[in-house]
Amino acid sequence: MSNGIFYKTDDEVELIRQNCLLVCKTLALVGGLMQPGASGTKIDAKAEQLIRDHGAVPGFKGYRGFPATLCVSVNEQVVHGIPSKQEFKDGDIVSVDCGVLMNGYYGDAAYTFAIGDVREEIMQLLKVTKASLYKGIQQATVGKKVGDISSAIQYFTERVHPYSVVRELVGHGLGRNLHEAPEVPNFGKRGQGPRMRDGLVIAIEPMINLGKKEVITDKDEWTVFAEDRLPSAHFEHTVVVRKQKADILSNHSSIEEAIRKNPNLKEVGEIAVETA
Repeated sequence: MSNGIFYKTDDEVELIRQNCLLVCKTLALVGGLMQPGASGTKIDAKAEQLIRDHGAVPGFKGYRGFPATLCVSVNEQVVHGIPSKQEFKDGDIVSVDCGVLMNGYYGDAAYTFAIGDVREEIMQLLKVTKASLYKGIQQATVGKKVGDISSAIQYFTERVHPYSVVRELVGHGLGRNLHEAPEVPNFGKRGQGPRMRDGLVIAIEPMINLGKKEVITDKDEWTVFAEDRLPSAHFEHTVVVRKQKADILSNHSSIEEAIRKNPNLKEVGEIAVETA
């Protein structure tokens, strides 16, 4: 441990990887269920069952009083949406964040799904947000600083593209606790923040608004909205810092395969992310 940061052994990393892959398996299940007429409560129940069937427990349910397995955030909801009976509609985007706890360690990942005929300007927001995640991951190597991740995400989303980084919500360390040091903001300056060492496990999770950066929290004390009520996107990977390049412990490929097989969903697609 250094500066309150817990560095993980290889064995611990593999336990976290196992959990992150279960998270992604759960999100792939969600991807198969997403359609107009489905609801957050329905997919949440299925997700909890899958997690428990694999010997794990939902990482979010009961965490600081959160009532559900998934955070389900629709359109202008940024994060921490509580699953409800409100039915999804054609044209909605739905960000789903999931965590699991097994063998004493957490896993964490998130993906934003596009249901039906989502407007092209919103699809572009999703593509850029997803690409910014990998821009950040490219910086997660030994010797660099957390601010290098933050700066890469902010530059790509706010300078190269015309979007806004949410300031109030950040990525984080992950391990025996769902939220550990260090915080990993999606905005900041290169060369600032803790220097990263081998074995640092962090969740990198850009939360990017189509409009302005300001957010408000709903009266439920959980759901965070874009204040201007324009759409917001959220993608997340858990990674471990290594010397040459970060090792991504979660895997979105199973989620994207489920999306390709679901005629009710639109693929997010790719934007080329050059190697830094």
